[in-house]
Formats: sequence, structure tokens, C-alpha cells
Amino acid sequence: MLTIKRLDSDDARALIAGAAAKAREIGVPMCIAITDEGGNLVAFERMDGGKVTSITIAIDKSYTASAAKKATHEYGAASQPGKPAYGIGSAIGGRLMVVPGGLPVVVDGEVVGGIGVSSGTPDQDMEVAQGGLDAFAAG
Repeated sequence: MLTIKRLDSDDARALIAGAAAKAREIGVPMCIAITDEGGNLVAFERMDGGKVTSITIAIDKSYTASAAKKATHEYGAASQPGKPAYGIGSAIGGRLMVVPGGLPVVVDGEVVGGIGVSSGTPDQDMEVAQGGLDAFAAG
């Protein structure tokens, strides 16, 4: 039998609050998704002004970070032509994201979930996702 650590709704709210605060700080409204360790959606917020097209992207970034246990920008680097994971972005029906903005949530060395952010530039998305992780860790 396995004992699994998993984000709960309070954790998800803390992650979203931290990410939303960072998004407001940089002036870019975002879509923010939180998934559990298996990539299942726990919570989502589309800030006022967050792009409609970013809803699915944020969810899939979080899915990738938690279920694959790897940051989306790491897949981006590894999926370029000639790299070992070339073409992986089309895996799993295209859900595997290779654009920055998806980060695993790690507690005691275990991936317990993911955060995915979309609506800004790739760097802004990653900064806001990291803001969520920082707030969660501080909380």
C-alpha cells in the first residue's frame, strides 16, 4: 500500500494567492491552475483580464509539471530538434506542455502537485508560477 502526499484545497488556494499577487505586481492578469500529484485539477483562477485561450494552457502546464514531475521549461529545452525528447510536445494528445510556466510543487522531496500559469510571456508565466511556489513555501 502507498501513502501519497497530495495538495488539498487550502494548499491550492495558497498557491493561487501567491501567484495572483505576483501577477498583480508585474501587471499581467493570469490564468492559474493547480493540480494534484497525478495531474488532476484541484483549483483554477482566471484573473480579470486573463486570456480565454490561456485557460487550457495553464491547466496543461500544471498537468505536465505534476504528472510528469518536471518543469515545462525543462521539457522545452529537451524537446528541440536533435535533443533527446524531440517531439514530446505532441505526446498525450498534445497535453504535454513545453513552454515555461509549469512548475512541480515539491514537499519533502516528493512532487505533491503542480502549478501552471499562462497569459503573459513565457518568462512572466514562469515568474508568476514561482511566486506561487514561494508563497506556498513561506506559508
